[in-house]
Amino acid sequence: MKRLRKKLNDTFNSINMKLAIVFMLMLLATIEVIGAYFTRQLEQTSIENFQSSIQIQTVVSNQLANQLASDSKNANDRLNQIVNDYNNDAISEIIVVDDKDTIRAVSNLNDKSKIGQRINNTDVKQVISTGHQINKVIDDHGNYMIQILPLTSGNGSNNVGAIYVKASMQDVFNNLRQISLTFLIASLIAALLGAFLALVISRAITQPIEEMQKQALHIADGDYSSQVKIYSNDELGQLGRAFNTLSVRIERSQEESDSERRRLDSVLSHMSDGVLATDRHGNVSVVNQMALNFLNVKEEDVINKPIAEVLGLKDTSSQDLISSQKEIVVTIDPNTRDEMILHASFSLIKRVTGFVSGSVCVLHDVTEQQKNEDSQKQFVSNVSHELRTPLTSLQAYIEALNEGAWKDPNIAPKFLEVTQQETSRMIRMINDLLSLSRMDRGVSKMDLEFVNLNDFVNHILNRFDMIVKTDKNKDKKKKYTIKRELGNQALWVEIDTDKMMQVIDNIMNNAIKYSPNGGVITVRLTQNKNHVILSISDQGLGIPRKDLGKIFDRFYRVDKARSRAQGGTGLGLAIAKEIVEAHHGRIWADSSEGKGSTFYISLPYKPMTEEDDWDEV
Repeated sequence: MKRLRKKLNDTFNSINMKLAIVFMLMLLATIEVIGAYFTRQLEQTSIENFQSSIQIQTVVSNQLANQLASDSKNANDRLNQIVNDYNNDAISEIIVVDDKDTIRAVSNLNDKSKIGQRINNTDVKQVISTGHQINKVIDDHGNYMIQILPLTSGNGSNNVGAIYVKASMQDVFNNLRQISLTFLIASLIAALLGAFLALVISRAITQPIEEMQKQALHIADGDYSSQVKIYSNDELGQLGRAFNTLSVRIERSQEESDSERRRLDSVLSHMSDGVLATDRHGNVSVVNQMALNFLNVKEEDVINKPIAEVLGLKDTSSQDLISSQKEIVVTIDPNTRDEMILHASFSLIKRVTGFVSGSVCVLHDVTEQQKNEDSQKQFVSNVSHELRTPLTSLQAYIEALNEGAWKDPNIAPKFLEVTQQETSRMIRMINDLLSLSRMDRGVSKMDLEFVNLNDFVNHILNRFDMIVKTDKNKDKKKKYTIKRELGNQALWVEIDTDKMMQVIDNIMNNAIKYSPNGGVITVRLTQNKNHVILSISDQGLGIPRKDLGKIFDRFYRVDKARSRAQGGTGLGLAIAKEIVEAHHGRIWADSSEGKGSTFYISLPYKPMTEEDDWDEV
């Protein structure tokens, strides 16, 4: 039932049905107006014709007038004879009345008794007194026409009476009803034919419109494959052709727009910079993945949010930020992630009219640049500070020698020895700086070869053992013991032996320096999946937890006074880190204050036997 009701509703709401109904109503209204006018004119004409048909002939009326004017005794008989001889089938009754309102003759034999009586009809009295004819239609158990004519004698100025004529109009009205019925039937037939023609014509008009409607719905859904069928060359046909052309152009424009959008999406997604687009109110409408990564947020947390809030600028409104178009530096909250410094630049999106419809914000990661600048500043400061100390010492000792201390055989050798030590220390520092510079620029070449790391570490540790055994002045030297936990498995790694020896020497020297006299230095070598890990542990004072992440920075010292006193340059661990990373390895430290420190070196390792190595050679 609902489906039927919906179908009927759709049918009556269609433009096809509306046009047909309007056309039929106009046709019916036209037929009704014409029929009403025609019927009215026909009725009036029929009445006038009927009135003329029952009109008493002039000869008869003159005869009646002459008889009324005479005083003969047989005048009444003569009047009745004239009335009875008058032949007209439509007339049903005739009454002759003299000027004294007395009935003188009647046509109906049944009304003979009325002769000689006065008539009570006011219309007859009016005609006798005024001399004007009266015609009217009455409904007296049927439709009748009453016609009352004055009778005059002489030259027509002397009114001698009136004649009353009553005629039945039943045939006239029957004819009118028959004609009206015929006209009604013809009107219904014309209405049906008009309805059929209206449906055909409206269908011919609305079918192209329906085709265009369907095509418009297809276009709205993104389907441009169908075309509007052309039925004629009239305005609707031209409109259909124009619609097909428009559909093709829209499809091309849509394809170009989609292509541009995909190209823009591809560019935005592969950009190394973050991009945020806003509307004219400053709310974010478009954001690329790099911007989300920079800000460490999700897309739903950014869209439709003020850009000032997204960038974490609490004291600035989005409108002021966009209108000023200033370049700003944004620091992402370091409490939730590693500190990131972003450079933000803004540009307005304007229409041809100059109306500002939005803005684009480009985020550029300047964290490394900022860190490099800070590192350069720190490096210059550290180098200046490190060089100033030995240079100051040299200046002081040279001034003392210049002032005469060179003549003192006890003081002069000591001053020269200190000067030599400070000079050697500066040379070591310059050499270390040159090594770091070469590695930073990538010009330091690696002479790689496969080495059994177990044997290689043992060889280095043997040197440190020999230093202790061959030292003649043992009382002045620190005593230590090296504990080896290397295992017997051959671990073949590809390394630059000179540079890796420099790394191990540096860590061993630090372990010896910072260990107490008689301390134990433990060296372990373990295998972990695809890496081999070398660890060197001492029993020194340890490194505070806050300094562990900085010990590989250049010129960084945990105990600066003690390091300088022992001749350190502060670059050894920085060089060690650069060398290990050049071997695609990793170096780190673990320490507890008062319990010593452990340094770890992890290097890539592929299982290999000595026979395999000989085969390759």
